[in-house]
Amino acid sequence: MATAARPLAAARSRRIVLVVAVAALIAAGAVVGVTVLQTRGETTTVPGSVTKPRSGIPPVFFDFGVRDDPEARDLARAAELLNAKHVAAARAIFERHHSLQAQIGLAFAGWPGDDGLGTLKRLAAENPDSAVAEYHLGWAYLWSGRIADAAAAWNRVDTRFPDSPESVEAENQLYSADKPDLPDLVLPLSLPGAASAAAQLRVLAADARKPDAEAKLRYGYFLWQLWHRVSAERQFAAAARLAPQDPYARTAAAVGLFTKRAPARAFARLGPLTAVFPHAPVVRFELGLLLIATAQPAKGLKQLRLAAAEAPRSSYAKAVRTLLSRIGKHGTK
Repeated sequence: MATAARPLAAARSRRIVLVVAVAALIAAGAVVGVTVLQTRGETTTVPGSVTKPRSGIPPVFFDFGVRDDPEARDLARAAELLNAKHVAAARAIFERHHSLQAQIGLAFAGWPGDDGLGTLKRLAAENPDSAVAEYHLGWAYLWSGRIADAAAAWNRVDTRFPDSPESVEAENQLYSADKPDLPDLVLPLSLPGAASAAAQLRVLAADARKPDAEAKLRYGYFLWQLWHRVSAERQFAAAARLAPQDPYARTAAAVGLFTKRAPARAFARLGPLTAVFPHAPVVRFELGLLLIATAQPAKGLKQLRLAAAEAPRSSYAKAVRTLLSRIGKHGTK
């Protein structure tokens, strides 16, 4: 299910709940739920690609990145209210603004009586370069019972706007909403202080223009937290080229290739690094997380235990011990 907004603070706090989330996956047997791609590639004439419309209101997902202006705060709050079914309160806020997100919010707040699907089709046509419009068109199709059209819309988001947060959310819906959004990167980085997230981003971007592997790694990590995964992967790759013997840069470059559409790309790069850096816990730790996230919990736990054994006093080992304690008797099933 999409969320209302994913401000940077929430994204950067994901590491706090990482162990809990991974433990839950393992305790549940890491079952990967299939979503709308049960009808992927089908046309609306194929049986099962059109169903009854859903009740209620489609969810909204507005990601404003490092924006912290009054409109961004307003619309993020309105999205939270709408997703919590406080429709009148959400509509009142949306009506105060005229941006694309506000129009989408109003269309969903009036669902289905105000021809929400027609409005989303119009907004997507008028804003062909907007990931947010195409992404919400997918929800409008799904709520109208047009499953194949929803899958097609989210496929367009995933392929045309791969560097957007909406692309990450589209893959959540296409491939499995119960898996983590992006693989978590646990790196020993110290980000520069700044008055705001936007200022911090500017500092990191300026530093990354230098031929400095660590600066590029820091900038890439920040972009990864913002779900600009393509831009992040480019920074990780540049860091790895500058510092080919750095296990953190090489690991980040491998993880940065991960998509739910084609997870094998990341595994093909990350797996061999266990031989290149046999004593670097970061490699096996990240490999373990990817294996668990792709429904291979037993293999994932093996890699996590190896990471912990390699550096028993490291933060990686502490995270693994916490994870194992949370799994308890459930094991890997």
